[in-house]
Amino acid sequence: MSAAPAPSLKVCGATRGQDVDVLARNGADFVGLWHHVPHGPADLPEHEAAALAAAARATGRLTPVLVTFLDDPDALCGVLRRTGIRTVQLHAYQPPATVRALRARLPDAVVVKVLHVTADGGCVERPLIGAYERAGTDLFLLDAATDDGRIGSTGHRLDEAAAVRLADRLTVPFWLAGGLTPAARPAYDTVVRHPLFHGIDVDTAARDAHGRFADAAVAGLARAWRTAQHTAAPRPSPGGP
Repeated sequence: MSAAPAPSLKVCGATRGQDVDVLARNGADFVGLWHHVPHGPADLPEHEAAALAAAARATGRLTPVLVTFLDDPDALCGVLRRTGIRTVQLHAYQPPATVRALRARLPDAVVVKVLHVTADGGCVERPLIGAYERAGTDLFLLDAATDDGRIGSTGHRLDEAAAVRLADRLTVPFWLAGGLTPAARPAYDTVVRHPLFHGIDVDTAARDAHGRFADAAVAGLARAWRTAQHTAAPRPSPGGP
């Protein structure tokens, strides 16, 4: 066993160049760019996602992640090729077949699949975890789904025990999401010590009262969630600038 790398910080919902600058200078590692997220407040047309992805790569630090509800492999591959984004987060209920098709068409892509967890600990994708892994999923993201069906940036927190039970079923790394803040860090000690824990994904907690990404907020998240010391077997890092 060796010391695990510091957990990574992914911040979702960038919509302008200033957002990329704030994230890069305050310790974020990944920036989530929304595309084809119906009614999403940070949804971007393809040309804007491409421009922000290029700006993220130019920082030498940030890896852009396409966050999407798209489920058509041809459409997905087209967007990824045209934008130059290598990491894609399938944030809706795309089936394992979508992952398999992406892996066949873009073998160098990094595929992240969200697992949606309800307040009672249920997860509709739980029976499909093995199928997702066999299809070529590189990373899972554990995120909260509300009882009324809302997914993505809900602000709802996951129960730690439910997150650990789900993580124990995985064989690839995972990100944790769901209303995370610096103050929430002590409530997830067991998750952070999990050998497959790869980092966190946030949105609202990285913003100020006006809804803009803020230096202090992003830096506070980076500090709070990188204090835990844990050991793990070496694992691949998803994506690269």
